Amino acid sequence: MKRISLFTSLILSILLLSACGGKSKTAFATSQGDTLTLRYATNLSLIRYKECTLARIRNPWDTTKILHTYILVDKQQPLPKGLPSGTVIHTPLQKAVIYSSVHCSLLKQLGAMGSIAGVCDLKYIKLPEIQKACAEGKIMDVGDGLNPDIEKIIDLHPDAILLSPFENSGGYGRIEKLNVPIIECADYMETSALGRAEWMRFYGLLFGKATAADSLFAGVETDYNALKERVKLEKKRPTVMTDLKTSSTWYTPGGKSTIAGLYADAGADYTFKEDTHSGSLPLSFEAVLDKGQQADFWLIKYNQPKDKTYEELEKDYAPYAGFRAFKERHIYGCNTNAVPFYEESPFHPDLLLKDFIKIFHPSLVKTHQMRYFTKLAD
Repeated sequence: MKRISLFTSLILSILLLSACGGKSKTAFATSQGDTLTLRYATNLSLIRYKECTLARIRNPWDTTKILHTYILVDKQQPLPKGLPSGTVIHTPLQKAVIYSSVHCSLLKQLGAMGSIAGVCDLKYIKLPEIQKACAEGKIMDVGDGLNPDIEKIIDLHPDAILLSPFENSGGYGRIEKLNVPIIECADYMETSALGRAEWMRFYGLLFGKATAADSLFAGVETDYNALKERVKLEKKRPTVMTDLKTSSTWYTPGGKSTIAGLYADAGADYTFKEDTHSGSLPLSFEAVLDKGQQADFWLIKYNQPKDKTYEELEKDYAPYAGFRAFKERHIYGCNTNAVPFYEESPFHPDLLLKDFIKIFHPSLVKTHQMRYFTKLAD
C-alpha cells in the first residue's frame, strides 16, 4: 500500500511540475505585451514584453500562416524562462552576414555598419564604404548569394544571417545547418512602399538602433505623405508600363507590389494595376504588349556602363519600337550602375516618389532634379 502511495505521489509531483512549466509558457504568451503600432506593414508584427520582443513575420504567399517567429532578447540579460516557440536572437547583433545591398544601405543610415561582418554579391553593392571595407579585409566577401562560401561564413562566426526569402525556394541549403539564426527579410513582399519602409523599425531592434530607425521612418513617412497629398488634386492620370524583356520572359511588378502602389501615389495608372500579386509577374512579350502598347510612359531599369538610348533599345529587341511610349519618346531609364536605386529607394520611397511625380506631373515639383531616372536620349 505504501508503494502504491509513493508511486501515486511521484506521479502527482511530475504532473504538477509539468503543469507549472506549461503555465509558465502560457503565462508569457498571454501576458500583457506592448504592441508596437505599425501603420503600414502588413506582414510584420512586433510585441514588446518585459523579457524580450516578439517579432512575427506573416507568410506573404499564404497569409493564414506565420513564416517565422523571432524572440529578441538583450544579450546582456539571462535567457528568460518559458519563451514561446521561435528563433531566439540575442540583440544587438554585432557580426551579421548581409545578403543584399538594400539592407547594407539601411544599416549605414542607422549607424550600424560596424555590425556587418560579411556580405554576398559584393559586385552589386554600390556603397563605397562596403567596397573599401572588403578590400581592407574588415568585411568578408562570402560570395554569390545563391551559392555562398560556407567555409568563410563559418570562419566569421556570425550571430545572424539576413537574407530575402522566396516562394517555394526549397530552403537555404547548407547555411540552415550552421546553427546561425537566419533573419528572413520579407519586407520586399509588402504591398505598399511605406509598408516596406516601416520594416526598418524591426531591423533597428535587431541592431540596437530602434530610436534611429523610428526617427528615420518618421521623416520618410512625413515626406512621402506630403508628396502624395500634392498629387490628389490632379485629375489627369497617365498610364505607365515598366521594365524590359529578359530572354523569353518579361518580368513586371504585380498589381499589389510596392512599385505599383508608388505609381498610384504619384498619380499614374499602372498597366497591371488590376493584378492581385505583390511579387514579380513572369509574362510573355505578347501579354505586356496587349496591356502596355498604348501606355503614356515607359519606365525601365538596367545596369551598364553607359546610359541606354532609343537606338540601343531597338537593337536589343526590335518590337520595342511598336510601343507608343517609344514612338513618342516617353521612356525614362534608371541605370543602376550609376545611381544607388536599389540601395536607397526601398527604405526611402519618398525619394523615388518625387522622381515619379516629376515624370507624370512635372508642374507639381518644378525645381526637383531627378535622382534615379533620366529621359532616354536618341
